[in-house]
Amino acid sequence: MANLESAIDSAFWDQSISSPRTLDGSAKSVPGEPFPLDGARASKALRIQQLSFLRNGFPLGIIPSISPPSQKDLGSFSLQTLLLRPSTSNWWLGLIGQFRPKKLISAIKTELQSADELELPVFRDAAKHFLDKSLYSVALATQLSLSPSTSLLWSTERQGEKKGYRNNFKIYHQLPDHDITLDAAWPELFMDRKGKYWEVPESISLDMSSLPSDSGLQYHFGIHKNSGHPQAFNALDGEAPSALMPGLCAKAAFSYQKSKDIWRRKETKEDLIIKTDKGSYWRPSYDVRLREPHAAISGIIGGTCAAWFGKGSKNVESQSEDNIPTTNNKRSPLSADFFGSACYTFQHGQFRKLYGDLTRVDARLDLSSLSSFAKRIFKSSSANKSLSSPRLNLIFQQQVAGPIVFRVDSKLLLDSKAGKLGPHIEDVIYSLSYSLRLLRSGKVVAWYSPKRKEGMIELRLFEF
Repeated sequence: MANLESAIDSAFWDQSISSPRTLDGSAKSVPGEPFPLDGARASKALRIQQLSFLRNGFPLGIIPSISPPSQKDLGSFSLQTLLLRPSTSNWWLGLIGQFRPKKLISAIKTELQSADELELPVFRDAAKHFLDKSLYSVALATQLSLSPSTSLLWSTERQGEKKGYRNNFKIYHQLPDHDITLDAAWPELFMDRKGKYWEVPESISLDMSSLPSDSGLQYHFGIHKNSGHPQAFNALDGEAPSALMPGLCAKAAFSYQKSKDIWRRKETKEDLIIKTDKGSYWRPSYDVRLREPHAAISGIIGGTCAAWFGKGSKNVESQSEDNIPTTNNKRSPLSADFFGSACYTFQHGQFRKLYGDLTRVDARLDLSSLSSFAKRIFKSSSANKSLSSPRLNLIFQQQVAGPIVFRVDSKLLLDSKAGKLGPHIEDVIYSLSYSLRLLRSGKVVAWYSPKRKEGMIELRLFEF
């Protein structure tokens, strides 16, 4: 079924979204905004771990990606590779390199075309363009396992066309029924519901979340601190989300999730063992999470409460004299709200044959703020327009051939828009995946977002 945990994860600052804007392959979603597309959620594997695996299947270990740069002459197309990865039993170090070829190719082409004769000095001048620092970006990351349940991760990266470094420090500790995470970044990159990026100078979070249980009850507690005003990243204007303004926030959330099969065809031994004239052989599903045809309904309801400490609730102009983006929205010192999602899933096929053995549709209706929805029903002027409208998330998956699956994630806003009447598409992501049987539920995914004009290749595990 579609990922219902997005409902509770979207309330906090630690939900990662796949993005080629950073070398670690992710940005954070803005808390309190409508739930992101399932296809936008970042892989559970670190980017260095992904590149270490993916380079085995790409020529020279080079993986392409697409993302608009801050300087247009650099071009959107980039190439990434893992340059170094020494490791021991409880420690590893990785170095990622990225290269944008468009500016280099254009500069060399111009150099050669302007030359009267192709002599040695011409080639020497053309070679100097390889020394342009804006073409290259590097990232260094290391992870140390302090114990079987505790690990420490530190990373830093430098974008060639930008000044300064992006740093991240994380401590992860696993308890029998809970996860505890300390996450600090300076600066941290966030992406809002419109696909715009915001850079917060300093972001620190301490979270404790319960693991999924058979009862369906889950809870999450967290303390978060923003320092410095958020800067528009690769954008000329816009209003910064209030959740990113300076301040200290304590937040708690709970949810109750339930699912029920309408019908399900269980996997049998006859499905796994195929008998032929040449003997019997084992044929498991390409993905263990897609091995049983079924129809199911599921849902999640929950609530959040938050307390803000700081000056972020002041009503200020959207651009200050220093050209620093701020917000016109007031941030309440104390707030509480409810959210919910309902999902219907239908799957045909067991995803084990070469053709026509997987067609799957997930339809999930999201309501990210019950209070805003209620205010809208009663026509209150204080209703938050972005949160008051329900959204319908549709996921369509179709087997192309063997382990290759085409997928479309779309989000429909069930509201009118300026110049448009009725529901309209708010976001969409197209992807093509190659499932890996040896990983049981792992796949290589190539996705593209027309809204963000971004695309990348990832390794995803136990996600669909």
